[in-house]
Amino acid sequence: MKAFFEGIQYLFVDILFAPLDFLRSLELSSWFGANTINWIFMIICASAMVYWIKQLQIFDANGTENQDTTAHSFLK
Repeated sequence: MKAFFEGIQYLFVDILFAPLDFLRSLELSSWFGANTINWIFMIICASAMVYWIKQLQIFDANGTENQDTTAHSFLK
């Protein structure tokens, strides 16, 4: 059973976390390079939020937005 858990440890520590170890060592030379993943996620979230707000404005302009508080049975 000990070999099974050591195998899981090897998989996560030596294989799956290797890219994160590289980013950690890269931080000493380039802060922006080490935080590239964070910047990508922030750009994706910001663009999704802009898209969502534009879609809300489209539905609001068409009058198809249901803003009735009794739209859900649990709010009655």
